[in-house]
Amino acid sequence: MSTLFLRTLREDPADAEVASHKLLVRAGYIRRAAPGIYTWLPLGLKVLAKVEAIVREEMDAAGGQEVHFPALLPREPYEATDRWTEYGPNLFRLQDRKGGDYLLAPTHEEMFTLLVKDLYSSYKDLPLTIYQIQTKYRDEARPRAGLLRGREFIMKDSYSFDISDAGLDASYQAQRDAYIRIFDRLGLEYVIVQAQSGAMGGSKSEEFLSPTVVGEDTFVRSPGGYAANVEAVTTPVPAALTWDDAPAAHVEDTPDTPTIASLVDVANVAHPRADRAWTAADTLKNVVLALASPTGERTLLVVGIPGDREADMTRLEAALSPATVEPATEADFAKHPELVKGYIGPGALGPQARAEGVARGDEDDTAIPYLLDPRIVPGTRWITGADAPGRHVFELTAGRDFTADGVIEGAEVRAGDEAPDGSGPLELARGVEIGHIFQLGRKYAEALDLRVLDENGKQQVVTMGSYGIGVTRAVALLAENNHDELGLAWPIQVAPYQVHVVATGKDDAVFEASARLASELEAAGIEVCYDDRFKVSPGVKFKDAELIGAPFILVVGRGLADGEVELKVRAAGTSEALPVDDAAATVAERVREALGA
Repeated sequence: MSTLFLRTLREDPADAEVASHKLLVRAGYIRRAAPGIYTWLPLGLKVLAKVEAIVREEMDAAGGQEVHFPALLPREPYEATDRWTEYGPNLFRLQDRKGGDYLLAPTHEEMFTLLVKDLYSSYKDLPLTIYQIQTKYRDEARPRAGLLRGREFIMKDSYSFDISDAGLDASYQAQRDAYIRIFDRLGLEYVIVQAQSGAMGGSKSEEFLSPTVVGEDTFVRSPGGYAANVEAVTTPVPAALTWDDAPAAHVEDTPDTPTIASLVDVANVAHPRADRAWTAADTLKNVVLALASPTGERTLLVVGIPGDREADMTRLEAALSPATVEPATEADFAKHPELVKGYIGPGALGPQARAEGVARGDEDDTAIPYLLDPRIVPGTRWITGADAPGRHVFELTAGRDFTADGVIEGAEVRAGDEAPDGSGPLELARGVEIGHIFQLGRKYAEALDLRVLDENGKQQVVTMGSYGIGVTRAVALLAENNHDELGLAWPIQVAPYQVHVVATGKDDAVFEASARLASELEAAGIEVCYDDRFKVSPGVKFKDAELIGAPFILVVGRGLADGEVELKVRAAGTSEALPVDDAAATVAERVREALGA
């Protein structure tokens, strides 16, 4: 400790929001260099290296071979797959002195694809899985929570290459099994959920989410085993209804009802119905959204959802990717006087408005696109805006009185909603994504012309899978999940040191015994941090040992006069006295037991 490059802090850093961020900085594992960018110190690098080692061992066991790409990449491959623009502002773009365009890679699909194209040409070369552990860059608008959401981070990304869809299925399963082994070995709790691929593209997609209250991702699970990221949840679609006996739609005055709550109140007072009271679930809310494409083009879209639910911007962005989504502004409404704020109905939108425009001879009429929640099936009846201030239309029947341009999953998912597979009511939870696996298919191979000759001598497009693990994020989650009010308490498989030897007091005998124990433990193959600081008080040493979080703390102090030392188990908070002569052998055995050796 007297020579270790380390300064512990007693106060939390001002910008830290979550426990892992606070403790990794205070305990001397990382230091902030810029928003979302961190310097790794010796203790942090030891933990990071152990996480990487577990990942490498399981990737190699699954048949993967390691490569390493540059982080600085040329524009052209990303332009070929449209991701130069699709990534939008999240991409770090730069130019060299000659004006050539480059990027700091957020992910490496293109480079993996081109490398295999450069070297392989036959089906006999496949299947192939290659991987790297590399630094990635994304220009996060709001980097937060330390290593959990940064602008520079380390990922393991692997890619499989197969000649057939059946081969891709086998490669995907092999990687999925490897991920299970990795997270089990790391001691991270996880849930495997259905997910969307986003900017990566592809079909089958699953996330490994670690449940935690500090997570930014919402996921759902049911008693019957269904689990999905909230963006990937599909709504059970009710059966269509007949409208043979449905009353005709009628427009009514509903003054001062710009909100769903005010509309329901007025409807029940001024326009009651005989069978039951109106509720928010009887109303159709039309939400105006502004979409910004990666090229900067701004367009409007209206989404109709049941009035008892809110629009979920995360689900909408996932459905409308790569566009970014935000509520329409006053300026947007000013450009579209047909949108009467608070009283918007289907009459001014989508196919109906376009058909009316064509009937009037407005061949160039381009009504704002209109998409509906899946629950709004033909035959369902609604109260919704009549496109005039203070007026709503009652009993407007889907299919009979209005249609839309399509369906979108954009309404909030709520606890108690039925799982799409019928496996019971959904429970909502928060989590952090630690792994994501995709069946990319042929998207990147086709864009970059990756083909091989099949057994008949014909050119075939290769099919690919993509598999990522957030390595630095795993370090953060291990810290988040393994701490108490005193500091970190690392699982032994990733701890920077397995034993922390603390010499307390000023007696030379204490330091001699401590040094001897540290040497004996190291000779037994144990990783040791020895606090040999002579003029530091026992209290400070104890606080540092508890903050740093080695699994075992061996204290040499007053008990030495009686031939004893104290062994503390950091995570359990227990301690016991050991005979000093047997202490090194006993502690080494405890370490091996904890490691499962």
